[in-house]
Amino acid sequence: MSWVSFNIFRTLGFPDTLQLKPEDVFKYREEISTAEWVLFPEYWQLNALIYGLQARVFPSEASYRLGHNKIEMTRAFELVAPANTPYTRILANTPENAEHLWNEMDQPFVAKLPKSSQGNGVWLIESLQDWRDYLSKSDVLYVQEQLPIDRDIRIVVIGDQVITAYWRLQAAQGFYNNVSKGGLIERSPVPEAAVTLALHLARTLDINHAGFDIAMVGGHPYVLEFNRLFGNQGIEGGDAKLREVIQDYLQRQSTPTGPNFPSRPSSPRRRFNRAA
Repeated sequence: MSWVSFNIFRTLGFPDTLQLKPEDVFKYREEISTAEWVLFPEYWQLNALIYGLQARVFPSEASYRLGHNKIEMTRAFELVAPANTPYTRILANTPENAEHLWNEMDQPFVAKLPKSSQGNGVWLIESLQDWRDYLSKSDVLYVQEQLPIDRDIRIVVIGDQVITAYWRLQAAQGFYNNVSKGGLIERSPVPEAAVTLALHLARTLDINHAGFDIAMVGGHPYVLEFNRLFGNQGIEGGDAKLREVIQDYLQRQSTPTGPNFPSRPSSPRRRFNRAA
């Protein structure tokens, strides 16, 4: 085993792992090019590592590409799980499109910035002034129906398994369920349909390190988004548990399946079983 990591906080204690700062990518070109895995590079390093050094990166390239931009993420969701994606409109920010969306969307509705996380860059549009404020913040109009919910489900997928799933209750100020925004964690059982949807998305889109946010409307799950880098507040065992699962997955993917063919990443399978 020979790995290179660009994020010591997520790989602390990994054996036989060279811990580097992102800016060291050019200095340690030889070590990176011969590494079995390159772990948690910065997004700006991705093209050079994959196409320049043919590096095998974790999280997967798809986890980076789709997780980097909500527009690309949502378009992928709409293709592979259209019945589980909230109604969404994405248009250039022009006066004509702004007026069209204001008249089209049922109010209130949600507006987002394409690149944001932890509940930042997300607004509930309840008035024309809210809409005008949002228009001044983004070149692209990304709007979505507001689902009738006061909680959602965070489902964490690492490698080929769900390691935890828990409810996130709405913050005291309303609207936000993110723990970073004051949302509360509840560990009552989550519906099997939500877990199944998260695993379907992970398997179909080749996402192997993500926190999926799933909303339930009645008994039907809707995917809101996923975060490639997620907090550990709701994970029993915290960082230590995450590191254990990551190492196990990477070692299994490194085990040869034949004399000339290394194993390929397997499809995610469900090991976490908490059904309502």
